[in-house]
Amino acid sequence: MENLRLSDFYYDLPEELIAQTPLPDRASSRLLVLDRENHSISHKIFKDIKDYLNPGDLLVMNNTRVIPARLYGVKKETGSKIEFLLLKRIDLTKWEVILKPGRKAKEGAEFIFGDGLLNAKVLKVKEDGNRIVEFSFEGVFEDILDKLGQMPLPPYIKEKLDDKERYQTVYSKHEGSAAAPTAGLHFTNELMDEIRKTGVNIAFVTLHVGLGTFRPVKCDNIKEHKMHSEHFFIDEETCRLINETKKNGGKVIAVGTTSVRVIESAADDNGFIKPVEGDTEIFIYPGYKFKVVDRLITNFHLPESTLLMLICALAGKEDIFKAYNEAVRERYRFFSFGDAMLIF
Repeated sequence: MENLRLSDFYYDLPEELIAQTPLPDRASSRLLVLDRENHSISHKIFKDIKDYLNPGDLLVMNNTRVIPARLYGVKKETGSKIEFLLLKRIDLTKWEVILKPGRKAKEGAEFIFGDGLLNAKVLKVKEDGNRIVEFSFEGVFEDILDKLGQMPLPPYIKEKLDDKERYQTVYSKHEGSAAAPTAGLHFTNELMDEIRKTGVNIAFVTLHVGLGTFRPVKCDNIKEHKMHSEHFFIDEETCRLINETKKNGGKVIAVGTTSVRVIESAADDNGFIKPVEGDTEIFIYPGYKFKVVDRLITNFHLPESTLLMLICALAGKEDIFKAYNEAVRERYRFFSFGDAMLIF
């Protein structure tokens, strides 16, 4: 396959189409349906998703929970301000973090948060500029984080979020993400109950979303891009449901690109899934042959992003760009709090 250039994945998005706040009703977002068989596009409301699911199909959702991963503090020696963004937990007290401004954080530098409720020391500066830090505190780290931390909304969202739970899926369970798996934000408990009643199964995987999701691709030849690593696990019950669905001829429908990354990372060459926990750096771009995932519910993604490359791999670049151009024309809402798309 010819080299894929970064500019191949650029599209022009008017800034006013970037959704700044979630809609009052999660399931009332718009839904653009892309039918790959006849290359057609239709416009629906998200709650219509059940019309595209058949008994014996399986929805696979990522049940990670976003932690209030942004911390504001001061440098111990100078009192100058610092921002920490928690990326990945290493053990009970150590984390990989992004710091702003980074120059203040050489090895051995110490920081104070919440008048001493939480203290941190830089143990190591990584090659990519991230730091490994060790926190010291009394009590339970999660309780302190809940008190001091703020939701790490993506950089393109400028509005304040009134209700923290609107940046969580209703089925979020395992804490550890620095960003929400946003395709799942459209589901309500009522809609999930309605879907189950039609004979469609729902299963869960966990992938803790890192901030690498928002890191731009910088290589002109996209194959040279190195993906960030994200921690995931998939349990026996979910593996059983996926394997049975495939065996019985049902469709596996991933909710969000993070669910795709888990399923495809866990599958062997024959598309068989076994329980696994680990880190994945899977990079899916056009030319990739999907082993398990049949369909995808997703949001609209940033130009030149690895997420846009993933959906182009599933549906073909031409159809995706046709759909995106129509979504811009029809003034869909884009990105995290935006509208949804079903690749059917």
